[in-house]
Amino acid sequence: MDNDVFKTLNDRYPFMSVVRYADKEYVGIIQNRDNTVTTIYDYGSIEEPESKSQFIELGNAWWWESNRSVPINIFLKTEWEPFRVILRTFSNKDCEVVHGPICSLKDISIKRKKSRSIQLVRRVD
Repeated sequence: MDNDVFKTLNDRYPFMSVVRYADKEYVGIIQNRDNTVTTIYDYGSIEEPESKSQFIELGNAWWWESNRSVPINIFLKTEWEPFRVILRTFSNKDCEVVHGPICSLKDISIKRKKSRSIQLVRRVD
């Protein structure tokens, strides 16, 4: 894919990612990427035009209405159910995310620590 395609994806569909696996490229929405596997909803395997437009519409809603750290299948639980059949899982050993956002559940699980500073003051009486 060339830079014009990436620019179009970024401008019109910022939620779409491109993944290269075994000399093939897959365009879709990454559900999760951890240390061992990458899971993506493959837009190219959708055959019906109505499903394709629904995929784009729901992806757009997820992108603009969520904080983007929650995977799309959790954020749009019942609406996203028909797209379970296009889910692809790839080993990270042979997988490269070429373009687009990456969603990871491990980022959610990292708790942020609040730093507290305690200042000791000596009493002078």
